[in-house]
Amino acid sequence: MKKYLSLVTFSHTIFAMPFAFIGFFLAVTTTSYTFEWQKLLMMVLCMVFARNSAMAFNRYLDRDIDAKNPRTKVRDIPAGRISAASALTFTLANCALFIATTWFINPLCFYLSPVALLVVLGYSATKRFTALCHLVLGLGLSLAPIGAYLVVTGHFDLLPIFFSLAVLCWVSGFDIIYALQDEDFDRAENLHSIPAYLGKVNALRLSTFLHLLSATFIVLPVFFTTVGLLYYIGILFFCVMLTYQHLLVKPNDLSRVNFAFMTTNGIASVVFATLFLLDRVLLPHGLFMGIRL
Repeated sequence: MKKYLSLVTFSHTIFAMPFAFIGFFLAVTTTSYTFEWQKLLMMVLCMVFARNSAMAFNRYLDRDIDAKNPRTKVRDIPAGRISAASALTFTLANCALFIATTWFINPLCFYLSPVALLVVLGYSATKRFTALCHLVLGLGLSLAPIGAYLVVTGHFDLLPIFFSLAVLCWVSGFDIIYALQDEDFDRAENLHSIPAYLGKVNALRLSTFLHLLSATFIVLPVFFTTVGLLYYIGILFFCVMLTYQHLLVKPNDLSRVNFAFMTTNGIASVVFATLFLLDRVLLPHGLFMGIRL
C-alpha cells in the first residue's frame, strides 16, 4: 500500500480535494438539496479513484521519459519498486471503481464518468504534442468542484463553474512554474511545455496571468450569492499565497520551486476551503455579516 501511495503521490490530493468539498457544500447550502453522508462518501471515493487512476497512468505512460530525467528517475517504476504492469492494473482497477461508484450517485454522474476519465487520463499524453499540457492538467483538476456539485444536485449551475475555472487557471499556472525545472530536458527530448516553448521569463509571465484569472474567478461568486466575512478573508489569503509563490521563483533561481509548488499551493487550497466551509456553516446563524455585491 505504501508503494502505491507513493506511485500516485497521494499527498498531492491536497490540491483538488478541498475544492471538491467546496463544490459539495456549495450545493448543500445554496440549493434545496440536503446534506447526506452517503453522497459525501461517494464524492470522496470518486475523487480518490479518479486521481489514483490519473496519476498511476501518468507514471505508466511516462516511465521511459522518467527514467531519462535525472529529476524523475527515482520514481517508483524507473526505480523498480513497482512494475509497469502493476501500475497499469492499478489504473484499470481504479477506473472501474470510479465508474461503479458514479452508478450509485445519479444518472448524470454515471453518464459523464467516461468523459471525466478521458480528461484526467488524457493529460498524460499531451506533453508529447502540445505545450498546452498544463491547461489540460488544470482542466482535469477543475472537474473537482463541479463534479462534487453534480453529486448533490444532478444538474449544472453557474456558481460551481466559477470555482472550476479558478482551479483550472490556478493549477495551470503553478504547473508551469513546476515545469521550469525540466525546460532543458523537455527541449532535448522534443517534449512540449510552456517553459520549453516560451522560455523561463515568458513562462513565468503567463503563469502570473493565469493566477490573476484564478483570483478573478474566486471573487466572482460574491456577485451571485451571499457570502460572509470569512469568504472575503479566504479570497485575500488565496491571493496572498498566489503572489508569494511568484516572489519565491525567479528565472535565474529555481531553488524554491518545490516549496512554491507543494507548500504554498497546498496551504492556499486547504485554508481557502476551510474558510469557505466555515463561512457556509456560520452565515445562516448570523455570526458573520452576510454580504452580496
